Amino acid sequence: MERVSTELVKRPHVENFIRWAKDRPEVVVLSADLTNSCEVGQWRDTYPDRFFSMGMAEQNMMGVAAGMAREGLVPFIHTFSVFIYRRAYDQLAMSIAYPNLKVRFFGFLPGIVTPGGVTHQAIEDVAIMRAVPNMTILETGDATEVESVLDASHGVDGPCYVRFLRGEMPRLFPQSEPMEIGKARVLSSGSDVAILTAGITTEEAMRASDYLARQGIAVRHLHISTHKPFDDPQVLAAVQECEHGVVTLENHLITGGLGTAVSELMTDHGIGKRLIRLGLNDTYAHGASLPYLLDEYGLDAKALVAAVGTLMGRELKVTDADIAATRQDSAASDAKAEAL
Repeated sequence: MERVSTELVKRPHVENFIRWAKDRPEVVVLSADLTNSCEVGQWRDTYPDRFFSMGMAEQNMMGVAAGMAREGLVPFIHTFSVFIYRRAYDQLAMSIAYPNLKVRFFGFLPGIVTPGGVTHQAIEDVAIMRAVPNMTILETGDATEVESVLDASHGVDGPCYVRFLRGEMPRLFPQSEPMEIGKARVLSSGSDVAILTAGITTEEAMRASDYLARQGIAVRHLHISTHKPFDDPQVLAAVQECEHGVVTLENHLITGGLGTAVSELMTDHGIGKRLIRLGLNDTYAHGASLPYLLDEYGLDAKALVAAVGTLMGRELKVTDADIAATRQDSAASDAKAEAL
C-alpha cells in the first residue's frame, strides 16, 4: 500500500461535510452548544433549516434525534464523545439503539487527544458502545478517513458511533483509498509480529516501522477503522500467521477496546499466542499536550518498539532520535492546541 506521510490538512471536515450534504436533504445536524468546536459552524450557516442547536441538553438531543430518524431524516449528532455516551446513555440505548434507528454519533475528542482533562477525555467509549446492541463503531485515523467516514457511516442501516478527529491532521492514506466498514488497512506485511492500531496510534506505529525494519523484524501492521463489527478475515489471518505474537496499541483503556476485541478473537479461534495490549491501564489520564500524554502513558512509538522487543525476546533500546524523523506533529505546522 502506498504510504502518504507528508501532507498536513487543516480542518478537512468543515468544507467536505458541506459539499457531501448538498444533495442529501435528509441529513440534519444536531449540536449541543459545541457547534464551532465540532466544526459545523459553516454547515449551520449554509443549511440553517437543517441545523438544530439543542443547548447543553444531550439527553433531550437523543430523543429529538430519535424522533427525526423515525420520520425519515438522518440526524448527524456533533458533540464531544463524553457527552454522547456518559451523559445520555439511557436515551442513546433505549430511544435510538433499541429501535435500531439511523442516527450518526460523531464523537469529538476521543481518548487523550484533548488537554481538557478527565471530564473531556473519552477513554472508555469504545468499551461501552461495543456493549450496545445494534451499534456500529468506526474510528478515523487521518484526513482521508475524516472525509470518507461520511459515506461509510451513511451506509449503515442503524445507529453508528464515530470517534472523530478535528483540527489539523496528517493525511496518512491516499484519498483514492477511502474507509471501508469492516476492512482493515494493511500498512506493512511480515510474519514475525502483528501490530494492530486504530485512530491516532496508527501514526505512532508508522513512526516505529522503519526502525523495526532496520532491526530485521518483519511486522504485519493493520490499521483498524471498524471496532464493531469486528470480523475482518484479514485481522484473523494476521494474528494466526505471526510467529511471535501480537501487539495492540489504542487511544483508549486496554479494557473493552481494540485489545479486548483482539483477545476475544484469539480466544474464539483457539489462537495460543502472546498478546500485549498497549493503552491506558485502569487509569484516568490528565490534562496535558498530546505528545506528553502519549509518552507518559506508554502509547507512543517507543512503547510499541519495546513491546515488539518483548515478543521477540530482544531488548530494543530506542530513543526519540531514532524515530523522530518520521513524525507528523504540530512542530511542523501552525496549529494551536485546543482543549474545548
